[in-house]
Amino acid sequence: MQPDLRIRPAFVEDLPVLRALIDASVRRLQAQDYTPAQMEGALSTVFGVDTQLIADRTYLVVEYCPAQSEEPPIITACGGWSKRKTLYGADQWTDRHDDLLDPSLDAAKIRAFFIHPDWARRGIGTLLLNTCETAAKAAGFSRFEMGATLTGAKLFSARGYLSIKKLHVPLCNGESLPIIHMEKRA
Repeated sequence: MQPDLRIRPAFVEDLPVLRALIDASVRRLQAQDYTPAQMEGALSTVFGVDTQLIADRTYLVVEYCPAQSEEPPIITACGGWSKRKTLYGADQWTDRHDDLLDPSLDAAKIRAFFIHPDWARRGIGTLLLNTCETAAKAAGFSRFEMGATLTGAKLFSARGYLSIKKLHVPLCNGESLPIIHMEKRA
């Protein structure tokens, strides 16, 4: 890990910063893969923070903490893993399944990865993914799965995730968001 980066659990107090980070990430990093209407619909319907992950202490933030600085840390990314059945979706997502998974049978869910565009392509997503996979393994999981955005699928594919099937998430504005169900064995 870079010496000026640290990973910690997200807290409810981080919500305003996380919401702004997610909005910026979607609007700038996903613009090549989704239309403006899809991004708007996704921000209203499915993208955002799942506070159940915060309560479970499985949602993480990556902070930039420059050495010898009086400045407060800057949250550069967020993402997590889940021991619950919901594959994707923030608090406003209506198709939630918060039942607990059985690590001996089920795959841990890799969830809600967003990198601030000013910090993209610096290895932060890989750092966060490795941390989530390690924590899920420590909880007994030997498989991981996710509903990856078209933008995120590029990173996840490079990290050993395989495409299982294409999904189309219905959005509140009548649009549909194409995502990819991906899986990896530990």
